[in-house]
Amino acid sequence: MDSRYIEIAVDRYSKMLFRICFAILANKEDAEDAVQDTFIKYCTEAPTFGSCEHEKAWLIRVATNISKNMSRFRARHKSLSMEEVAEIGVDDKDYGVFESIMSLPAKYKIVMDLHYIEGYTASEISMITGVSADAVRKRLQTGRNKLRNELERSGD
Repeated sequence: MDSRYIEIAVDRYSKMLFRICFAILANKEDAEDAVQDTFIKYCTEAPTFGSCEHEKAWLIRVATNISKNMSRFRARHKSLSMEEVAEIGVDDKDYGVFESIMSLPAKYKIVMDLHYIEGYTASEISMITGVSADAVRKRLQTGRNKLRNELERSGD
């Protein structure tokens, strides 16, 4: 798709799409992400339209679907920002530990979160992540060791 057409579409529809996404998501950053995802889909699928109204209707439908999917995902997967976590009672003395856990590589952080915070067993984590139960146990062990080493280094 020619970049001029993309620029024209962004100029013509981005504010409208933002308002629609914001109405569904009630969050500025999420609405911006949804609009961006809509235009990415517009670029990658490169649809052809019979008219401007057809193009507008397609963009609205895509933006609405993306926003609804984001909203459903957020409802099922509650998360907090680092600032919100700090506000809900992570003591100053514990905040360093929390930051250390968050600094672990994703494959360790995920299994440690699922096991220690969410309470899943290694076999349940295995089913969730698609990694063998033995690998989950090894990642838990390695994650604990990495965390211990990090805390020992920061305590010196």
